[in-house]
Amino acid sequence: MAETNNGADVAKKGKGWIKGLKAEFHKINWTSKDDVTKQTVAVVVVSIILGLLIALIDFLLQSGINFLVSL
Repeated sequence: MAETNNGADVAKKGKGWIKGLKAEFHKINWTSKDDVTKQTVAVVVVSIILGLLIALIDFLLQSGINFLVSL
């Protein structure tokens, strides 16, 4: 006949798992708020610059194509 797990065994395993999870979270090297802010600003600035660059290239290519088509 198969052995059955009672509720106490399941609760004990669950508590052990949670303790292990907490221990792992304490090992994480969390980035400081200042670093996250600096990196976020850098990403936003680079995204805006690249967006403007792509828009400029698109405008120039479209103008060139329109000029060639009008010939």
